[in-house]
Amino acid sequence: MPRPLSVEIITKVPPLLHTPLMSGSNAISGITIIGALLSVAAEGPLSTMLGFLALVLATVNVVGGFLVTHRMVGMFKKRD
Repeated sequence: MPRPLSVEIITKVPPLLHTPLMSGSNAISGITIIGALLSVAAEGPLSTMLGFLALVLATVNVVGGFLVTHRMVGMFKKRD
């Protein structure tokens, strides 16, 4: 059974690049948060609900990304 394309892409990324890639995905999610805020402010119940859902999901993604990035950076610190 062939592996999914996403698994092949991730396994080919060197470990030193994982932290910058996480930071980049956090920046993209930050842009998503701005778009979700604009959608929440728009008129209409559908855009408000979808904007709120996007806001929650993007916020979870950003917080999780920062936690993973912080943990990965901690792995590179010298131990006493």
